Amino acid sequence: MDGFVGSDDPAYEAKVLMISVAARMAGMHPQTLRQYDRLGLVQAGRAAGGGRRYSVRDVVLLREVQRLSQDDGVNLAGIKRIIGLERLLEQAQQRVAQLEAELDAAYRRMAELESLARFPGRDLVPTNQTSTALVVWRPRRSPGR
Repeated sequence: MDGFVGSDDPAYEAKVLMISVAARMAGMHPQTLRQYDRLGLVQAGRAAGGGRRYSVRDVVLLREVQRLSQDDGVNLAGIKRIIGLERLLEQAQQRVAQLEAELDAAYRRMAELESLARFPGRDLVPTNQTSTALVVWRPRRSPGR
């Protein structure tokens, strides 16, 4: 697919398509696109002259709006809710991926530190193995008990 813009390409998010082009690509009338914009189903960028500009991502979303509306019979309020939940899910998935990467980095750092330890495979902080001290913890009793 030569010239195809994928979702990982920065051009996917670029707000460069005029309303007439975006509407044609999405298979709808420009007035329908304006209505969806007013309802907040898509958010247009603005050109210097004030004209609406849309991204390839917006066109993909508009096609999904059309499909949900026409094929599945979902009303616009339901579509707006679905889109909002999908955005939240996408954000949560990105956050999980970020946290997994941070966790992997922490595990790699621990392994690196452990390999530098005097006694690999043991605690990173040396402990006194000859101590026989016993610590007993007793919770304080609150007044009135």
